[in-house]
Amino acid sequence: MVVAMGLSACGGGGDGGASTTVRVTLANHVWTENIKQALPEFEKQTGLQVEITQLGEDQLSDQYNVKLNAGSSDIDVMMYRPLQEGRLFAKNKYLADLSAQVKSTTWDFSDFQAGPVEATTYEDKPVGVPIITEQEVLYYRKDLLAKAGLSAPPKTLDELKAAAAKIKAAEPDVAGFIARTGKSAAVTQFSSFLYSFGGDFVDSSGKAAVNSDAAKQAYAYYGGLIKDSGPANVSTDMGWPEAMAIFTQGKAAFYTEANSLYKNATDPAKSKISDEVGFAPFPAGPSGSKPYNIPSWALGVNSSSENTGNAWKFIEWATSKEQTLTQQKSGVPGARSSVWANPEGTSTFPKDLAEAIAASTKAGVGHDRPLVVKVAEAREIVGQPIVDAITGKDAAAAADTANAAFQKFLDDEAK
Repeated sequence: MVVAMGLSACGGGGDGGASTTVRVTLANHVWTENIKQALPEFEKQTGLQVEITQLGEDQLSDQYNVKLNAGSSDIDVMMYRPLQEGRLFAKNKYLADLSAQVKSTTWDFSDFQAGPVEATTYEDKPVGVPIITEQEVLYYRKDLLAKAGLSAPPKTLDELKAAAAKIKAAEPDVAGFIARTGKSAAVTQFSSFLYSFGGDFVDSSGKAAVNSDAAKQAYAYYGGLIKDSGPANVSTDMGWPEAMAIFTQGKAAFYTEANSLYKNATDPAKSKISDEVGFAPFPAGPSGSKPYNIPSWALGVNSSSENTGNAWKFIEWATSKEQTLTQQKSGVPGARSSVWANPEGTSTFPKDLAEAIAASTKAGVGHDRPLVVKVAEAREIVGQPIVDAITGKDAAAAADTANAAFQKFLDDEAK
């Protein structure tokens, strides 16, 4: 679906004689719907006219592939996924360097959380502004914890393992733990386990690191937890819809997942256990609690745009403290620290979820997958040891095999 929206321009304006129309390409998302409702305010303030093209994710990618590769100037502002295509766009110089623009003092770039900013930075230059964030948190069943005599959700991965085993032993029809199991789908949620064990996908020199001691421990832990405390005969191709369904049908005690999906668990129309769902920060591993804190979407300026001044005016307004607060109250988690610190900014979230998110953003890591150009291919490689560990194979050997393949992948990308 393409929604071309030209709202009435109110008088002159523009930027140094540039066009008074700002062409903005956005994805189908609640964030987009909220911004569309607020546009008249922006147009009145600036005298600019905003023309929105709104597309589904696949159509958006197709349009970007065609137009950006051709150097087209008919996109000014672009909504993009920093961790999916951000590295490709930045490497190909599709995204304008925003170093000068982010120095605006009234807008306050320093207010944005470190993790999301890391993900929208390329070669030490900001190329995007995060607009929607996600963190990994622990979902759990309050009733099952109480029944097992557990007074609080687990604070460490060791405690999670023990609690999951205890509940599964006491409740034969309930899994102690569930999470994504698909080779590619599991990578993003596995990442928080990897970081909390002290690992990462690559080391500080850019070499593959999925066979480090920390990574091997993380693979063995994640796969072992699902193998030992997960559902009987668990499949190894589950994404979030399948894992969430098991949890919301009352068939699992613990579930690690993105906070952005929480309404699937708390909505009585979707969840049999809506009244019993609790949220807690991601449990700490040997290196502490280090969940991802990532921007799922960001705004950038097309480097081929001839209207970059007005493009920035739109971004500055759309990512302001005021707009971020409005978005967050509607359930869209933002990247501004001040909005999370504002009680109004968390007023629509469950209290324990807001607290879990606040804890996650402090030590959050700004990526939940390898930071590469060919993301899908990389996920297939680093996700294989997850599946091997779940099915009882040697996680360490699988990590060694994956590391060799991942290093070759990195070498090929660097050519």
